[in-house]
Amino acid sequence: MLESDMLPSPLDSSTSYLSTSTIVALCLFFALLCTCVIVGHLLEENRWANESITALFLGLCSGVVVLLVTKFHSTKILIFNEDLFFLYLLPPIIFNAGFQVKKKQFFKNFTTILLFGVLGTVISFCLISLGAFLLFNGIGITNLGIKDHLAIGAILSATDSVCTLQVLSQDETPFLYSIVFGEGVVNDATSIVLFNSVQSLNFSSINAITVLKLLGTFLYLFCTSTALGIIVGLLSAYIIKTLYFGRHSTDREVALMMLMAYLSYMIAELLNLSGILTIFFCGIVMSHYTWHNVTGNSRTTTKHSFATLSFIAETFIFLYVGMDALNIDKWKTSKASIGTSVAVSSTLISLVLIGRAAFVFPIANIANCIKTRESTKVEFRSQVVTVLLTPSLQIERVFNTGQCPTPSHFIIWWAGLMRGAVTIALSYNQFSKSEIASAEDSALMITSTIILVLFSTVVFGSVTKPLIEAVKLRHSKPDISGSTDNQEDLRLLFLESNSSVNQRRSTLSLLRHYPTTTVHCFWRKFDDKFMRPVFGGRGFVPVAPGSSPAEDEIS
Repeated sequence: MLESDMLPSPLDSSTSYLSTSTIVALCLFFALLCTCVIVGHLLEENRWANESITALFLGLCSGVVVLLVTKFHSTKILIFNEDLFFLYLLPPIIFNAGFQVKKKQFFKNFTTILLFGVLGTVISFCLISLGAFLLFNGIGITNLGIKDHLAIGAILSATDSVCTLQVLSQDETPFLYSIVFGEGVVNDATSIVLFNSVQSLNFSSINAITVLKLLGTFLYLFCTSTALGIIVGLLSAYIIKTLYFGRHSTDREVALMMLMAYLSYMIAELLNLSGILTIFFCGIVMSHYTWHNVTGNSRTTTKHSFATLSFIAETFIFLYVGMDALNIDKWKTSKASIGTSVAVSSTLISLVLIGRAAFVFPIANIANCIKTRESTKVEFRSQVVTVLLTPSLQIERVFNTGQCPTPSHFIIWWAGLMRGAVTIALSYNQFSKSEIASAEDSALMITSTIILVLFSTVVFGSVTKPLIEAVKLRHSKPDISGSTDNQEDLRLLFLESNSSVNQRRSTLSLLRHYPTTTVHCFWRKFDDKFMRPVFGGRGFVPVAPGSSPAEDEIS
């Protein structure tokens, strides 16, 4: 996967059973990873830089050095390998995100997350696909088929949730983090599901049946992927609770958690489902049940191990993307002039802008209409930063009050344009194997996608931190989530203790006015009565020799 046949060989290949080029490539990437960690630490307080941009620039610089050493010949170390990304780098990132997410906040805003992550992504997919179909002929790209245009819509709809997670803090801004992160994961999963749905259908004759098949395939993949993740998570909880590995070895229960999490992703890929959705919900279920069934030492170990693996994978991805941007073979194959390349890249950026603007404002108003309490809406300062990071969020009073001046309109729909490795990986998957598009057009689409990713990550990513500081998101006002949670706890207590004749009427009234809280109450009753006796969870305290309770809880 990481090879460089053109690099000079510093070792005698006869003295090692390993390929010299592989050793050189791995040494280079590990050295760069160490450099990223050090530089990221030194730039922690910098307003304009983050670890994503640092890794990207180091990858670009390394690519330049490699090209100079090889005298601008082809070198395999610069090739983006989609198998490496989807099978080894993406799973630990998504699993850790589900494992560490604040579940109460996440599911409290689940309706809003689904609106933007699913409906918003579908709207963006349709508009970008239509725009590509109408505009590319004018640029001179005439060899793309219907499937290619639809694939472009799915590819450009995938946002970069990795960069988002490096900006917001789950502890400092739990409400925003839950929506930003949840929408980002659902968006990536929806984009990949749409992409897979497009690949599985025959578009030789398009009619209403084809559209219904596309919708049916999407719903099937979405639901079955989620169900698979939940099933594997529950199975891991049941096995660890029943067999109680901790009484002999804590290593076994840690290993089993890691292996079953990865197994869920691989089973999903084997069944042509969405591995992202599967491993994400597997992480949520494991944090709710399995994590509480292991010993205290294992809880601490798993929590930090998953976070470390995720951090390394994130850094590796941006290094990889930076080096792949200088894949000289693709630039030579495209044979496009600078003007054509700029035109295509500009068109892609414009389509992303239009696709975002078309769904952010309408769906934001719909989401705010659904919310019946003022405390669950996002004030204007939060809107600016949150929509900056993702293609979505609730946007309160943008149109019905005068709080949002024209520059802020631009901020709201502009900066959720960051694209990352998912976009590049899907682009390679589509245009490296396209049967309709010519080799030149396929290479042009890949290089234009790389330009889009570099531009969006560097430009929009570098402005993220300053904008957060400008709107004083973290210091503007006390977090209202605490008082909101107290109010919800009172309503939960009322629901649980109400035994009067009017209980059903009161419950229906609360369900109408506070649906999330009421559903949470009934879920908690069901969980305590049926789920936890079988699968364990909070309250199950395994004791092993030498173990101690974990200091931190995942809530």
